[in-house]
Amino acid sequence: MDEKIEKLTAELLAKNPQMSTGRARVWIELLWSDFESTSAKAGYDYRGADYTENLVRQLITSYGDKLHTFAGRNPKYSHLLDASDDMLQ
Repeated sequence: MDEKIEKLTAELLAKNPQMSTGRARVWIELLWSDFESTSAKAGYDYRGADYTENLVRQLITSYGDKLHTFAGRNPKYSHLLDASDDMLQ
């Protein structure tokens, strides 16, 4: 799964170069876990990592270049934009 996360992180960085590598990975992990936990809570059967990867990829394609603006307007996610602890890689 780590390979999938790395690949999706690279895709997000290509779509949104304003993000640091660390923030992009946090977003990918957040989207991944949020989808899987929401699906489980709703009672859906687990569809596998490939299904989740494709869903996260669709989110990157649709919203990847706007994630930083969404987080800035939403206090629940604003800490994801606080770059003070980011390390550029």
